[in-house]
Amino acid sequence: MLAIEIKNLSKTYKKGEKVALKSIDLEIKKGSFFGLLGPNGAGKSTIINILAGLVNKSSGTVKIAGINIDENSQAAKFKIGIVPQELIIDPFFNVRETLEIYAGYFGVRKSERRTEEIIEALGLKDKANSVPRSLSGGMRRRLLVAKALVHNPEILVLDEPTAGVDVELRNQLWDYVKKLNKAGTTVLLTTHYLEEAEKLCDEIAVINRGEVIANDRTENLMKLLSSKELIIDAVDAIRPDMASLFPTLVTKFLAHDKFSITYDPAKIEVAEILRIIAGEKICIKDISTRQPDLEQIFRHLIRA
Repeated sequence: MLAIEIKNLSKTYKKGEKVALKSIDLEIKKGSFFGLLGPNGAGKSTIINILAGLVNKSSGTVKIAGINIDENSQAAKFKIGIVPQELIIDPFFNVRETLEIYAGYFGVRKSERRTEEIIEALGLKDKANSVPRSLSGGMRRRLLVAKALVHNPEILVLDEPTAGVDVELRNQLWDYVKKLNKAGTTVLLTTHYLEEAEKLCDEIAVINRGEVIANDRTENLMKLLSSKELIIDAVDAIRPDMASLFPTLVTKFLAHDKFSITYDPAKIEVAEILRIIAGEKICIKDISTRQPDLEQIFRHLIRA
C-alpha cells in the first residue's frame, strides 16, 4: 500500500511565468523512510506545501494514505503531520499548552492525547512550561516536530528538520524518528545534510528544476558511480613517475609517501593494481579503499 501517491503533478506560478513542478510522479510506500533531495529551488518545498494544503497544484493527482486531496482534503490532512522548514511558533502559549491546543484543532479527545508522552520523547520536559520565544533554535525545532505528532499521523513529513540544530539534539531527534518509523510511521525527509539521508533513508528521489531525475532504493543509487579509490600508504617516499604506471587511471599524490588511485572495479581488479605496485618494489605500510558517498552521487546527478 502507498502512503503517498503523486501522478503528473505540475505547478506553475504567476500565470505561467515560473514553472515549479513538471509532471512529477512519486510513490512512497507505507512504512518507508523516504528522502526527497534536491538543490535550493528544485521544487521540494512546493511538493510539501501541496501535501500540506498550503499551495494549490496546477494539475495532477495527489493521494495521501489513499485519499485524494481534491476529493477529501480534510481527511487527508488528518493522515499527515508536517514539520515545516520555517520556525513558526505561537508566542502566547507554553510548550504544553501549544500541544494541547493543536491536539484540539485535530479533534483529539483529551483522554486520547499524548502530550506528556511527546514532550518526554522529544526532550522537552524541562521546557514544558516555557513559552516558545524563550527556547533555543534547536528546542523550537523539537517543538515543531511535537506539534506535527499530536494527532498520531500515519505519515510524518520533515522539511529540513535539523537545520541549525546541534549534533546532540540532532541525534536525539533521529533516534525518536527512527522509533516512529520502526513502529510503522512513514517518514518523508528533505535535507541538505546528505550523510543523514544516506544513513536513514531506504528510498531516495532526487529532484532538480521541478523534475525527478532519480528515484530508487538507496543502495541502488549508491551504485550509480562505479569508481572506487584505493589509498596506498607506503613505507618510503613515492617515486614521481608513479602515475605513469597507471596511464588510464586517476592517480593523486597525497603526501611524499602516500597516493591514491581511482579505478572502476568492473574494468580492473584491485589485485591487478596491487600486483603492479608490488612489481615496482614499493613496500606498503597501509592500504584502504573509499567509494563514492551520496554527496558525490548527488552532485553527479545534478550536473548530468
